[in-house]
Amino acid sequence: MSKNQNNAIYDLHDKPPFFTWLGLSLQHLFSMFGATVLVPLLVGLNPGVALFTSGVGTLLHLLITRGKVPAYMGSSFAFIIPMTSLLKTIGYPAVAQGIISVGLVYLVVAFIVTFTGTAWIEHIFPAEVVGPIIMVIGLSLAGSAAS
Repeated sequence: MSKNQNNAIYDLHDKPPFFTWLGLSLQHLFSMFGATVLVPLLVGLNPGVALFTSGVGTLLHLLITRGKVPAYMGSSFAFIIPMTSLLKTIGYPAVAQGIISVGLVYLVVAFIVTFTGTAWIEHIFPAEVVGPIIMVIGLSLAGSAAS
């Protein structure tokens, strides 16, 4: 696909009709809610804590970005193995320290992006590389999700 072609139905600033918006919103809600509840359940933590903190994180994100970057701050499947290992060996304090540390790294990266822009990220992670990697990860996890 050439750079001049864009097959997106809705672009970044487009607003779909109400019922289309509602359908897309519900689709996003169900996919994100599932991940936000499933990750703590798999790790052995309280899903209520994850729901509360993801809600607070999302609201803070929307306030800080003034709604320009609509994103949901939810759970990540990337942390399941480290969190499970820490719970079995050291316990909840280690998991809490790890989560706080990841949040601080996220904050540092956010400040770097604020002052330097996003070109360096696109240079390190071009879309031609990121897309296939995400597909491979998703396909490799499909068996786990099905079972």
